[in-house]
Amino acid sequence: MFLKVQLPWNVIIPAEHMDVKGLMLQKSIILRLMEDFAAKKATKDLGYLLAVTTLDNIGEGRVRQQTGDVLFPVTFSCLTFKIFRGEVLEGTVYKVLRHGVFLRSGPVETIFLSAQKMHGYQLVPGENPMFISEKQSKIEKNVVVRFSVIGTKWVETEREFQAVVGLEGDFLGPV
Repeated sequence: MFLKVQLPWNVIIPAEHMDVKGLMLQKSIILRLMEDFAAKKATKDLGYLLAVTTLDNIGEGRVRQQTGDVLFPVTFSCLTFKIFRGEVLEGTVYKVLRHGVFLRSGPVETIFLSAQKMHGYQLVPGENPMFISEKQSKIEKNVVVRFSVIGTKWVETEREFQAVVGLEGDFLGPV
């Protein structure tokens, strides 16, 4: 699910990048915010940080005693993407194993669809393994699959979400 949120953030501008001209200072703050935002990747509460949409407020800068850098409190709006249990999404298969397949959906890189959750599909092993149903529907590498999210897990060390999904329900499966 895509969410639009407003966040407070602290932007630190190194002393050597300080410029008394207002527009240059604002540009430095925006560039630093974008760099910091991109490096953050995701949070447990908000999901994946996708894009800054507006810079809503720049507070008064405070000089840091130890370094001489200036800290500016800012408020901005951004788009995030978080995967929720029960949500129906589409993803692309990138790995086929005998126990199931791994998919990617948007910024979520680790989505597992177990063979046990693909009722009516059988594994066809070989050089290009795939799962195939009685109706000749195929789940193989690069196929887009519509699925239902069964559960999610936040992995702090990787700063990413993982999900387990299934095909129980109408209109789920290869697209």
